Amino acid sequence: MLKKFFGAIGGGGSKKDRKSRQETDIEREIASLYAILVDVMGSDRLVLQAGKMDALRYMRSNDPAERVLALRRILEENPTLSPPPKPSELKDQVVALSELIADIMARRQVEDKIERKISEKLEKEHQDYVKDIRMQVLREENNGESAHDQKKREELQALEDVHLTQSVMELLRPQTLEEIVGQERAVKSLRSKLASPYPQHLILYGPPGVGKTTAARLILEAVRGTELSPFGENAPFVETDGTTLRWDPRDVTNPLLGSVHDPIYQGAQRQLADSGVPEPKPGLVTDAHGGILFIDEIGEMDIMLQNKLLKVLEDKRVFFESSYYDPADEKVPPYVRMLFEKGAPADFVLIGATTREPSALNPALRSRCAEIYFEPLTPAHIVEIVNNAAQKLNVELEDGLAETISEYTIEGRKAINILADAYSLALDRAEEKVLHVDRPLKIEKRDVYEVAQVSRLYQFVTRKASSKPAVGHIFGLGVSGFIGSVIEIEAVVFAAEKGKGTIRFNETAGSMAKDSVFNAASVLRGVTGKDIHDFDVHINVIGGGNIDGPSAGTAILAALVSAVTGKRIRQDVAVTGEISLQGRVRPVGGVFEKAYGAKQAGIKTLVIPKENAKDIPKGHLGLKIFAVDTAEEAFAKIFADKVEFVGEQKVSLNKDEQIQKISSTTVTPEELEELGVRN
Repeated sequence: MLKKFFGAIGGGGSKKDRKSRQETDIEREIASLYAILVDVMGSDRLVLQAGKMDALRYMRSNDPAERVLALRRILEENPTLSPPPKPSELKDQVVALSELIADIMARRQVEDKIERKISEKLEKEHQDYVKDIRMQVLREENNGESAHDQKKREELQALEDVHLTQSVMELLRPQTLEEIVGQERAVKSLRSKLASPYPQHLILYGPPGVGKTTAARLILEAVRGTELSPFGENAPFVETDGTTLRWDPRDVTNPLLGSVHDPIYQGAQRQLADSGVPEPKPGLVTDAHGGILFIDEIGEMDIMLQNKLLKVLEDKRVFFESSYYDPADEKVPPYVRMLFEKGAPADFVLIGATTREPSALNPALRSRCAEIYFEPLTPAHIVEIVNNAAQKLNVELEDGLAETISEYTIEGRKAINILADAYSLALDRAEEKVLHVDRPLKIEKRDVYEVAQVSRLYQFVTRKASSKPAVGHIFGLGVSGFIGSVIEIEAVVFAAEKGKGTIRFNETAGSMAKDSVFNAASVLRGVTGKDIHDFDVHINVIGGGNIDGPSAGTAILAALVSAVTGKRIRQDVAVTGEISLQGRVRPVGGVFEKAYGAKQAGIKTLVIPKENAKDIPKGHLGLKIFAVDTAEEAFAKIFADKVEFVGEQKVSLNKDEQIQKISSTTVTPEELEELGVRN
């Protein structure tokens, strides 16, 4: 029957008549409309719809007009439509039917799309409903949430919804390596060691607030995923503080290395505790696997914890032990068995940062790490940091304000804090509390001074160099930790009864500094030909304090010579070096840091022992650096007036050489008698 029916749709009759009809455009369009209806509605539905609309006999007709009438009855769902269209109306009605079929097809597509969305929505709601049922069952299993617990949870959720704006330190923290000021060499060294295919464990030394933590974090971001670096694109940067890490001898808790919670006293997971299985919990070293573990203030860590960390660095794994673990227990989960038998992976690069001396760290730990020293910041560095921060804050600074801040600190972080406090005061003082891009807020020096007064800040450098020479006054150099400073030493002499003079020196300066005074007094006679015991001498270290070391010897000698001879000392020169009894300038420690102290005080020329020349780059910090071997060479740079050496290194010569050397000088009869010479 369907074959006969579709034959009618395709145009019944003889082959000659069919061919004749197919040659006409109108008949082909009508046949196409029927074919589209079959695709849209399906053949069965089309036959049913035609039967309802009394259109079957017209569909089988060979008359195009009757077949168009059948289409109208089916599409418009009106069985009373008649008569068939006239030949002149046939083309217009075919066009109208085409548009009607197009509308039906578009509507069908929209309906299908809506149906799919409805199905997806129903499926999601069904899943949510099942999830809610499951959660309800779990809550019922756990006796539900009490009203008190619900209130606490809601309060916690309310706190989660509160967010302040970005803190000023987050805003002003360096975002690129180029923004880390004054640490170019340290950053270069750090990057080279982390970008290598074989990265090294590192210890970073330096004063606080110079960018050690920031540099480590930014360098890892820079080398992640690079060709030679072993760090992947998702390599973690795990940061902790050594002051908060403590070793528990019972191994009950160890956030650094990990610990084991026994099933009885410490409360392992419920499913483990019920089975009597201990629960190992990996620590930060496992969290840092494949990346960097950064321990700030590593010098504050317990020495025993440092030793345990050494073991992890060697094995690249952490092993757990527990008397509760039974390897034959079938109830032990596979992951717990794996942790006990194989340990937790801990292959990472350690970077420790400290403000303490290297001696505070475990020597074995230091031997496994490359050491990088971050340098103290100069006033010029502080000025640059403040100006960079002002640009980020979009503020205008009064002339000289950055230089004023540099007088109160040598830490970059502290300088930012001072600027942020001054910014708040300036904003509070402004008439309009809203900042404008075209009219930036201006911070004035008075804001900085007010911050200094409220915070009880004092100028970091109170001793300043001068271009005017002075008698009996010299700048020595000292170092504490990683920070150098100038030491003002002054000396005065008074005439005394011959051979009965006294020497007075600061009692608090320390025994080594006092030895330097006695050494200088012994050398004085060989330099000037004058006996220190013919004078009452007072040597003073301005500001007091303990001078732990012999490095002030050359400075003390120069002050004594100046006081005795009246020769003036340049006040833009600082000197460091131990003085020997032969008048030689011996090497000392901390020369690199002392240079920063000199620069901070406005010193232009630095005199150091010749053996320390390799410890400091030439022209470091823009200073004129002279390495000397003897007191005579040092005095040529220290004194503004020429000092005559009448008996240099006298104690190092034998008697005949001494007689020959002083033969052209004026000496006392006592000195000649001492050498066995008679008038």
